[in-house]
Amino acid sequence: MPDQVFQTYGIHRWGAGMFAPLENGDLGIVNPARPDAPAISLRELLNNLDARGVQTPVLVRVGAFLRRQLESLNDAFAQAIAANGYQAPYRGVFPIKVNQQAEVIDRIVDYGRPYTFGLEAGSKPELILALSRDLPKDALLICNGIKDAEFIRLGILARKAGINCVLVIESPAEADTVIAEAKRLGEKPALGVRIKLTRRVSGNWADSSGDRSTFGLTTKEVVDLIDKLRNEDMLDCLVLQHSHLGSQVPQMLDIRQAVDEACRFYTELRRLGVPLTYLDLGGGLGIDYTGEARASDNSVNYTLEEYCANIVETVKYQMDEAGVPHPTLVTESGRAIVAYSSMLLSDILEASYFDRSAPITPEEDDHHMLSDMAAIVGYLSPRRMQECLNDAEYYREELRALFRRGVIGIEEVARAEQIFLYVVGRIKDLVAQTPDVPQEVLEELSAHRDIYRANFSLFQSLPDVWAIDQLVPIAPLQRLNEVPTRRAVLSDITCDSDGKIDQFVLGDGIGNALPVHELRPNERYFIGIFLVGAYQETLGDLHNLFGDTNVVTVDFNEDGVLELQHEVEGDTVAEVMAYVEYEPKQCLDAFKRIVERGVRNGTLNPSQRRMLMETYRHAINGYTYYEHEEHTHG
Repeated sequence: MPDQVFQTYGIHRWGAGMFAPLENGDLGIVNPARPDAPAISLRELLNNLDARGVQTPVLVRVGAFLRRQLESLNDAFAQAIAANGYQAPYRGVFPIKVNQQAEVIDRIVDYGRPYTFGLEAGSKPELILALSRDLPKDALLICNGIKDAEFIRLGILARKAGINCVLVIESPAEADTVIAEAKRLGEKPALGVRIKLTRRVSGNWADSSGDRSTFGLTTKEVVDLIDKLRNEDMLDCLVLQHSHLGSQVPQMLDIRQAVDEACRFYTELRRLGVPLTYLDLGGGLGIDYTGEARASDNSVNYTLEEYCANIVETVKYQMDEAGVPHPTLVTESGRAIVAYSSMLLSDILEASYFDRSAPITPEEDDHHMLSDMAAIVGYLSPRRMQECLNDAEYYREELRALFRRGVIGIEEVARAEQIFLYVVGRIKDLVAQTPDVPQEVLEELSAHRDIYRANFSLFQSLPDVWAIDQLVPIAPLQRLNEVPTRRAVLSDITCDSDGKIDQFVLGDGIGNALPVHELRPNERYFIGIFLVGAYQETLGDLHNLFGDTNVVTVDFNEDGVLELQHEVEGDTVAEVMAYVEYEPKQCLDAFKRIVERGVRNGTLNPSQRRMLMETYRHAINGYTYYEHEEHTHG
């Protein structure tokens, strides 16, 4: 049974072998170094964290998943290079913007050391961060983005400290600043040039590719730059060509064609005497969020191995045809490295069910339409599902209209709503047992999905889900040995109608409801939201003043035991108040004066004042998310 329910959520397709069901119904994570060892229960991990005082929602980073993805990328390029007889190495860099968190960057530097793996900085703050990391010797530090004179000085002088820093020229004006700073310092920098490709790729981020993309030089500007550098005796500084393929590119053909065009620019620049040695193909490597293995906004129609093999094969062919030495290959693959390593774990606080299992009997003097609606279940059959749904909707709307006109009272309309939910429940039961249900019936029933309210903020933790309809896999962490009987959308705890998820990755495609289990009294029901390591942590906002969640990093030790290795406490109420220009102490003092006025007026007694102030102090220093009672007062 766990395997069967496991497949309901498509975990066998998108999980990349990192997750497995346990016999007790829990969802477990697999140690990539020991895939045959028993998986570790995520529910038990949450119980362990809860005992330590780390509450949900919590972002869990798995170090072993991060290591596996970084090693897989480098190994796949190494295999493709060996198989094709390519005569230069691969030197990847991680774009810091994808996940700037120190714990993540430090692990990438550590895990990437055997591969001479580097970093990419797209801003001055990111460069400052990167310069403080002890990168491997010869690892690249590629500087993209708009650069002022100070940014450029840092990049030029960093080379004197043994850091392989390459400044990528993004515009003609930037080239002038680079030349001026180099002359002033009397140093020759290592330079790259970002060239706009005409090839436009598909996917959610298509606008980042093609000749209408924001950054990079046009063909005419590239030729002018070469002339300018030659006149300044700096052409020998230009060692890298950067041609960004796109982001999360779903189609392998797009990647191959874009690489082909980038190679044409590279060979032409070499023909003009530019001593290029690095070909940076930027981002583009996507991951399969849905497990569908097809070209769509949330999936890709290629594997990591196919991506690497196609790049190496294409570049080798173009260089050999032009008689140009093979360049060192560089990619800025961020999403593929970090997305798998993070998951948001939370619990369901409550549910609104849009059906009921127990029948309701109309009272003797109720309007006849209540009895008419209750009678629908008597003629419900597979062939009459649509008719029964239509009848139920009709009677409900008529009874609501009677209530608005004052014909029936609130108790009567309340009974009518319960009868309606009972009829809908029986239609849902029949649909579950009937093959080939008409699409219209399914679409109408989607309006009666349950609402499960989860303890997180969509806007803080999953901004891409809200902003660009990004799909991320979601699954319960328990009861996978039970067939889920409910279908729900997820609502967060912000007071915003947009704070919901209503598209889900399932084993048979994308659905508009998540299969879930009915909540049990006094039992917490946990869910996991997976593949959220890319971009989500720093793009989130403070809607309703919900701050950063608790974050933990866990990893498998030498014995295969999962250990807590790093913890960052989530934002307190005081911290998020300070973000929006409130001084917490001033708020406390102001509230104290208001409370004291209540004591003087006789509406509060001294003991109530004390309790109110203690609660306020505790709340202002506490977690911004829902706190279960056992945690609220220590």
